[in-house]
Amino acid sequence: MNRYSVTKKASIYGILGNSFLLIIKLIIGIITNSQAMIADSINSGGDIFSSLMTYIGNKIASKPSDDDHNMGHGKAEYIFSMLIGITMILVSVKSFGNSLEALVFKKSFVFSWWLIIVCIMTIIIKSLLYIYTNSLSKKLNNLLIKANAKDHRNDCIVTSFTLLSALLSLYKIMWFDGLVGIGISIWICFTGIKIFIESYNILMDRAISEENKQKVLDIINSHPEIKKIQHFNSTPVGYKYQISFTIFVDGNLSTFESHDIANRLEKEIDEKVDEVFLTVIHVNPI
Repeated sequence: MNRYSVTKKASIYGILGNSFLLIIKLIIGIITNSQAMIADSINSGGDIFSSLMTYIGNKIASKPSDDDHNMGHGKAEYIFSMLIGITMILVSVKSFGNSLEALVFKKSFVFSWWLIIVCIMTIIIKSLLYIYTNSLSKKLNNLLIKANAKDHRNDCIVTSFTLLSALLSLYKIMWFDGLVGIGISIWICFTGIKIFIESYNILMDRAISEENKQKVLDIINSHPEIKKIQHFNSTPVGYKYQISFTIFVDGNLSTFESHDIANRLEKEIDEKVDEVFLTVIHVNPI
């Protein structure tokens, strides 16, 4: 499976699906003055931006390494994921203000069966997009697709509350619409903050996870000729990691023999631990 071509396809599907939903949500939201539906349409607008950032970020990340970027352009995934997170936070603040105003001043909206139809259409489309992107994010470990999958999942939940708000309006319960708009805004903000933090951690060179570090250590410890290990370091390279460490071997071994141990170990780690992009080992005698 080609990581970058699949990500490109997922982003295009997201742009097309969200553009359609934005248009119909905004039209129905304005006609009925439903703050929940308007907030939902703003959310779709943010989703279009997210999918666009996924497309651009993926295109940059797919570029091979060059003289100026020896480790490639993989971190573009996280830069654009961070932009997605920031955009979601800003969108949520605007939506929150509008919904709070509607709740406080008791602004009502006009019920329309189109509200119900649009909600059901949104839930179906977003459920299909979520299943597709969530499956890809697990296979590819791609934060951009993961961010998009979260967007699609959130939209299913958000629109379910919008649907509930529309149904309650049949019983003249209008205040729930503004409350749903506020809830949607908080949800969008929370998701945006999580995506931002995850991207920030990678860009600040967060170390490889303890689980994957243990995988590497288990491989090293399976070699009895390695007496000790020190100076284990890791740094993100795109969606994988470069690791380095020092091993201590019998000082009576020849230079060729000791370096052959390191070379075989590097190859084994790279083959067995998918998250490792490059292994660099320094050899010391003991």
